[in-house]
Amino acid sequence: MRRVFKTRHFARWSRKAGLLDDALCGAVSEMVRGLIDAELGGGVVKKRVPLPGRGKSGSTRTLVATNKGNRWIFVFGFEKNDRANIAAGDLEAIQKIAADLLRLNAHELNALVETEALQEICHGNKNSS
Repeated sequence: MRRVFKTRHFARWSRKAGLLDDALCGAVSEMVRGLIDAELGGGVVKKRVPLPGRGKSGSTRTLVATNKGNRWIFVFGFEKNDRANIAAGDLEAIQKIAADLLRLNAHELNALVETEALQEICHGNKNSS
């Protein structure tokens, strides 16, 4: 069963950016089919996600912790006009966060959802092709 989450930090950023959960779930469906913009290592991938009314090229970039199977966790996002890319030091920190998140079992994930450290935005085959 595929589960998709966003961290509390990512949830705040995405709300300010106007990025909808449906767009994130759609992005995961694309990534499952191999449409990943960049492999950043350490269980982290980069994916462009469009904002409502804007195309992907001028929209947001997201960094996702994933095992490329049943777990996808949006951990960081930025708009292209705010920064060109992520700094090496920031990527290292995100890779460490990704490693910790990807090691969690289902019970631990559920506990983080209960404390609202993670927000589950779609699961199962919802929004998949």
